[in-house]
Amino acid sequence: MIDELKIRKAVTMIIEAIGEDPNREGLIGTPDRIARMYAEIFSGLEEDPKCHLEKTFTVENDDIVIEKDITFYSMCEHHFVPFYGKVHIAYIPNGKVAGLSKLARTVEVFAKRPQLQERLTSQVAEAMMKNLNTKAVMVIIEAEHMCMTMRGVKKPGTQTTTMVSKGAFKDNIALQNQVLSLLKL
Repeated sequence: MIDELKIRKAVTMIIEAIGEDPNREGLIGTPDRIARMYAEIFSGLEEDPKCHLEKTFTVENDDIVIEKDITFYSMCEHHFVPFYGKVHIAYIPNGKVAGLSKLARTVEVFAKRPQLQERLTSQVAEAMMKNLNTKAVMVIIEAEHMCMTMRGVKKPGTQTTTMVSKGAFKDNIALQNQVLSLLKL
């Protein structure tokens, strides 16, 4: 459970540590606002993605299903600054499909945790394989990391792309290329 009181105290200490006055007009409500924001953006820590993939529909074919351009926002666990971008999911059903909104909700659960893009990509793929028992899944994430944009190397616009292939996609380059072609990546 997210402890908003601890967050407020910690933010007050940070404000003081950078040499600011936490009682200054513009900063008085900041610890409370940040505590509420953290409760929202880290809500995935308290949620099981399985709940979004339990509601399925029976299908008789095993054609590729693609959900592309799922927007996400997450927090880099190394610097606690955002990274954001698009998730693309392709899968081959094994008798059942999830509602399309459920794929986006699954992404949200994992994105709303302190995260690494590489882990996020794997977690979404694993959840699809495990909870939908798919024949194959491919997850591609394209993201910009604020830790590279506003600090350190300062290279805005740099995109990081990660891809995980499982099941029939894992070793089948032709299938992977088919999905990449459909995604126009």
